[in-house]
Amino acid sequence: MIVPMAATPEIRIVNDPSALAETAAQEVLEVARAAVAARGRFTVALAGGSTPRETYRRLAQPPLAAQMPWDRTVLFFGDERGVPPDHADSNYGMAHAALLSRVPIPPDRVFRIPGERADPDAVAAEYARTMAEVLGVRRGEVPRLDLILLGLGVDGHTASLFPGSPVLKETFRTVAAVHAAAASIPQRFTLTYPILNAAACVIYLVSGAEKAKVVKAALGDRSSGLPAAMVSPVDGRLLWILDRAAASLLPSSRRAS
Repeated sequence: MIVPMAATPEIRIVNDPSALAETAAQEVLEVARAAVAARGRFTVALAGGSTPRETYRRLAQPPLAAQMPWDRTVLFFGDERGVPPDHADSNYGMAHAALLSRVPIPPDRVFRIPGERADPDAVAAEYARTMAEVLGVRRGEVPRLDLILLGLGVDGHTASLFPGSPVLKETFRTVAAVHAAAASIPQRFTLTYPILNAAACVIYLVSGAEKAKVVKAALGDRSSGLPAAMVSPVDGRLLWILDRAAASLLPSSRRAS
């Protein structure tokens, strides 16, 4: 029996946040085109945060906006806060303002996490069912997204997978409700490792000197226990796009770009 191999991280280092956004947007376009050519559609989960926002703005502008296969794109979210979509901290709200309201993606192909609802566990279970139905997987199977975009917190969290969370040990559910006591909005929803590590491609977008220590820890020791270090797609690609500030503490052998 052939055992699928976990991905070895690719590291791409660019000069600054602007170059990071441009590089990431180009990567999204390339993955989207390849997915449409191979399977007729592009499935993606978006990240929240300031660094992905700039990437979304690039995708909403010429020339990339006209090159993306929006009519073949099916869009999900990697995590969400327990807020309505028009709240300032909503990941969906950010993506809608920066990207979705500016491009011709069919509204019925955008699937947000309804974080404002009263029963968090029911929200998570319903979103998992929606993903499975839209992506056409049978009960018990894990969907394989073409692309998942992720950010990185200074504590090593990614999506809404926080250090010490019981959800880090999840092996079955693809979406979980999370209580993050230290977060400004404790109620969260997140994709879990089973679906993150089933993706065809995962791209981390990380910028800023304040992230340098955690970047070094996450990439230097894959068994560190940091949530971000535990993302390693099986039979998929793992790409970290870093600006020079975020990459500044990596060994010189890894800082060559």
